[in-house]
Amino acid sequence: PPHIAVIHQYMREMMAGGGKMILGSDSHTRYGALGTMAVGEGGGELVKQLLNDTWDIDYPGVVAVHLTGKPAPYVGPQDVALAIIGAVFKNGYVKNKVMEFVGPGVAALSTDFRNSVDVMTTETTCLSSVWQTDEEVHNWLALHGRGQDYCQLNPQPMAYYDGCISVDLSAIKPMIALPFHPSNVYEIDTLNQNLIDILREIEIESERVAHGKAKLSLLDKVENGRLKVQQGIIAGCSGGNYENVIAAANALRGQSCGNDTFSLAVYPSSQPVFMDLAKKGVVADLIGAGAIIRTAFCGPCFGAGDTPINNGLSIRHTTRNFPNREGSKPANGQMSAVALMDARSIAATAANGGYLTSASELDCWDNVPEYAFDVTPYKNRVYQGFVKGATQQPLIYGP
Repeated sequence: PPHIAVIHQYMREMMAGGGKMILGSDSHTRYGALGTMAVGEGGGELVKQLLNDTWDIDYPGVVAVHLTGKPAPYVGPQDVALAIIGAVFKNGYVKNKVMEFVGPGVAALSTDFRNSVDVMTTETTCLSSVWQTDEEVHNWLALHGRGQDYCQLNPQPMAYYDGCISVDLSAIKPMIALPFHPSNVYEIDTLNQNLIDILREIEIESERVAHGKAKLSLLDKVENGRLKVQQGIIAGCSGGNYENVIAAANALRGQSCGNDTFSLAVYPSSQPVFMDLAKKGVVADLIGAGAIIRTAFCGPCFGAGDTPINNGLSIRHTTRNFPNREGSKPANGQMSAVALMDARSIAATAANGGYLTSASELDCWDNVPEYAFDVTPYKNRVYQGFVKGATQQPLIYGP
């Protein structure tokens, strides 16, 4: 529902559950943390489902993602996701396979955290992802009025996998995926220690991406040894979730984003999330710091909103930073770029006036009030037309 929820958050809140399978038309269709096998397919495959046809694929390989440890308070789901993507994308380790998140580290993560990691598995080129479930997931579904949709999922004692990715959550550091792909991953501290060399490589790559018609200049954004970015965005199915926005507010409460070129926009992922953030005073904290609050919208993920300035660098907790996806037009000599980061480090950067800052430099991450879901915005605005055939109704077209 437009501006009421981004599709994947709505599906998490209202549809996904244990033992289900969902095919979606968007590539980031992922609800594995709730026990749903979700796959993004093209429109043609979805039409086949409407015609009661089958979904035919080869039996996929299954790779275990074995989680141990517990992330540091300043490490968020995007940091974990980017670390995994950086490790497996280039070698194709999970291509067209199912990633199965298991191990004692799963219990250290909230459902919100798991959801934000899960949606990013698309960027590994895997087919789908699914997680072992526990009482934490049961409580999350019950909070959303769907406790009956919980199903406990665990690997069998002698489960056999086609591969394994071992992740020590306690070893993950705040990460950044530089242009022009989510796999171009560095620890933020490593980038800050090697700014000139790494940024020069990105500039060279920008000329190749633009076929020589435009060039992204990054070295001119280094001021007193720090990288100054021009925009921050926290949005969508990966960034706009409740705990990510809470974390951003914790970093910015009583602070200022500054009145220079840097700007920050925050898009809560659904109206229920937005409403609870407003009730808790979080929206006021963000607005007071200079952030712009927008409605649920996927726009920053594909260049339909908050396009950066020409030659600008935007840091975003969204899903992708592919070339030109943010709105660049290199054929017209215009180019900007996106780096992916977690909401915590984006907020730390905002609190530092746009100078790239790791969330590890702040100590404000522990205060996360319990979320209160209220379905009222959906009841009062979302039309439920499933299995209510109205074939005589005329289609209403957009402009």
